[in-house]
Amino acid sequence: MTETYSFIRFGAVGAVGWLEFKRPPVNAFTRPMVDEVHDCIAAALADPKVRVLVLASGVEKYFSAGADLNSFKGMPATAIDDWTDRCHAIVRLLRGSAKPLLAAINGTAVGGGLEMALHCDIRFAAANARLGQPEINIGFIPPIGTTQSLARLIGRPRAIRYLYEGRMIAAQEALDWGMVDELVAPQSLRAHVQAYAETLAAKSPAALAAIRRTVTLGGGMDFEAGLALEKQAVFDVASGPDFQEGVEAFLAKRQPKWRFDGDV
Repeated sequence: MTETYSFIRFGAVGAVGWLEFKRPPVNAFTRPMVDEVHDCIAAALADPKVRVLVLASGVEKYFSAGADLNSFKGMPATAIDDWTDRCHAIVRLLRGSAKPLLAAINGTAVGGGLEMALHCDIRFAAANARLGQPEINIGFIPPIGTTQSLARLIGRPRAIRYLYEGRMIAAQEALDWGMVDELVAPQSLRAHVQAYAETLAAKSPAALAAIRRTVTLGGGMDFEAGLALEKQAVFDVASGPDFQEGVEAFLAKRQPKWRFDGDV
C-alpha cells in the first residue's frame, strides 16, 4: 500500500498492518478522516501482504476524542444520515474481514475510534487508558454500531447503563466488563500488540478466516443457523490446501507451510 493520507497513518511491520489515527491534538474525527479510515481499511484488507490489521493511534495521549463537534454544528439530519452510512460501511468492512483485527488502545479513547475498536477481535489497552461513550451528553447516540457491538460484548444491562450515563471508565473496569481483553504497560503497548499479531500472521489464513466468520456472524444467528454456518466453514477449510498440509506437518513433526494470498 502506497496511499498517502492526511489524518491517519498506515504502515506495515512484516505482515502486520498498523492503521493509526493521526489528527493532533486529540484525534477528533471529521468526515474526511472517516473517509480515510474507510478507504485505508478496505485497502489493507485487500492487500495480500497484510495478514493482520491493527487499529491504533499516532497521537500520544489520545486514541480518539470522538467526532469533531465543529463538524456537526448546524449540520442537517440528512447530512448526519450520510455520515452514519459511511460509518456503517466501516462497521461492515470490519465485521466482514477475513483477517484478524486487533486494537491497541492508548490514553483517552472515546467516541468513534473506540467504536471501531469494539468491532475488532481482540482489544489491548494501556493500563492507564480511559474509555467512554459520552454521546448522551450532547443528546446523541454512538453511530458506529456500538449499540449493537456493546450489547453483544458486555450484555444488555451493562451496555445500556454505560450508554445512558456517558461516563468515562478506567481500563481495569473495561477489562472487568469484557470491553477490552488485556491490559499492557503503556510503554510496551505497541511492541506487545506487534508480537501477538505476528503469532496470528504465522497461522493458516484459511482457518483464521473461518474462525472469524463463524464466531462473528454465527453469534448473531440462532443456534441451528450457526451450526449450518460452521458446517460450511468446515467443508471450505477441508477443501483447501492448509488442512492437509497441517495434518501432514503435524505427523512429520515439522512446521507447516501455509498458503498465503499472493503465493504462486
